[in-house]
Amino acid sequence: MPAARFAKQLNVQIGNELAAHNQYLACAVYYDAQTMPRMAAFFYGQALEERDHALMMMQYLLDTDAEVVVPGVEAPTASFADVVAPVALALEQERRVTDQINDLLRIAREESDYASEQFMQWFIKEQVEEVATMSDLLAVVTRNAQDIEDIEEYVAREQAGEAADPTAPRIAGA
Repeated sequence: MPAARFAKQLNVQIGNELAAHNQYLACAVYYDAQTMPRMAAFFYGQALEERDHALMMMQYLLDTDAEVVVPGVEAPTASFADVVAPVALALEQERRVTDQINDLLRIAREESDYASEQFMQWFIKEQVEEVATMSDLLAVVTRNAQDIEDIEEYVAREQAGEAADPTAPRIAGA
């Protein structure tokens, strides 16, 4: 079993991941309403990733005979001033999640919970990628805020065909 302190915080993180899922859905819907199908698809995909992260965490707790708590989450921000605002919010969210993931790793280390520390390594790598992706996207969207076709072109070019990561933790229900 994971350390009790770690398991408790991982359950909190499940809620954080589900909240991120909902936030990305709200971003996707905003871009859909703006007739930006590639940005919408990108954020729908990001929403699924966040949901999968929550399910990976649930599966880890199930595999280690720890209690799983599925928390409620606050409503996401759904109104945005312009096409830049959702991406700025997404980058802020990814930075916050990075801090949360780092805190989980720290707890595992403090508790000498080696299995949980190993489990968190994949999420550390994932957060580096997520922050980099959102940082790049924010630069492009900011630079091209008045030309949504350029934004759509960038997303089509840069986000096409990402392969599944065979080192990713198992997803509950998959």
